[in-house]
Amino acid sequence: MSEGVGDGILVVDKPAGWTSHDVVGRCRRLLSTRRVGHAGTLDPAATGVLVLGANRGTKFLTHLVAHDKAYTATVRLGVATLTDDAEGEPLGEPADATGVSEQAVAQAVSALTGDIAQVPSSVSAIKVDGERSYARVRGGHEVELPARPVTVSRFEVLARRVEGPFLDLDVVVEVSSGTYVRALARDLGRALGVGGHLTALRRTRSGPFTLEEARTLEQVEAAPRVEPLAAVARRLFPARDVSEYEAANLAHGGFLTATGSPGPVGAFAPDGTLVALVGDTARGAKPLLVLAPAG
Repeated sequence: MSEGVGDGILVVDKPAGWTSHDVVGRCRRLLSTRRVGHAGTLDPAATGVLVLGANRGTKFLTHLVAHDKAYTATVRLGVATLTDDAEGEPLGEPADATGVSEQAVAQAVSALTGDIAQVPSSVSAIKVDGERSYARVRGGHEVELPARPVTVSRFEVLARRVEGPFLDLDVVVEVSSGTYVRALARDLGRALGVGGHLTALRRTRSGPFTLEEARTLEQVEAAPRVEPLAAVARRLFPARDVSEYEAANLAHGGFLTATGSPGPVGAFAPDGTLVALVGDTARGAKPLLVLAPAG
């Protein structure tokens, strides 16, 4: 395969029923390069923003996975499931959730907003004794994962609907990286005493990458292109212009004077080329990722 698309980032609107790996495989063919990876998985049933890197863009992904994310989702109150979503077996008989009041929902949602300790879903990809948690669950093992600190900056109920004995809540959430929306649905149902699980999930934003710029796989096939890394770096990080001498030094792993920035900074050569991402250390600004070839 050629690498004609160059180095860059592609934002895909993942379709339902596809794994994130399926999307990566498809884009490898569409972009004519084996070097494609993703920043943060989406469950097969979920849709929306999936950020991919092509060629040297795959090395960029390390600096994208920690971004906060936004979702729209539907929570079904009335029964919990093994997987905390609609794919799992129900845990017990359904409860009548139709009498759950708006005030009770609001109080439970408020308790799950802000800085919280969340137990990840047992069917997550977290490793337990060297094996993925979801694999252990599907193999019949019980898995107890420790709680971890996460931030839920927004958890808002947009609409509620009665569906038989169930109460469906359409919600919007904005969360820190590592937060499981399925676990929010589980914990909301548990707090209300009726059980709960997720029935729909759509990622609308990952860091600065939004659904508005996401492209379907059909659109990628029609126009296989990526956003160049220099443009992405200017969107994500502070920019620092460097001289030709400094650019050559960075390309060989050398240091710059400190940037004074708490996070990565994009170092740009006089011709606009992205030379490297740098970060401050006690010795000065160290290359975190070198993108320009050494001369």
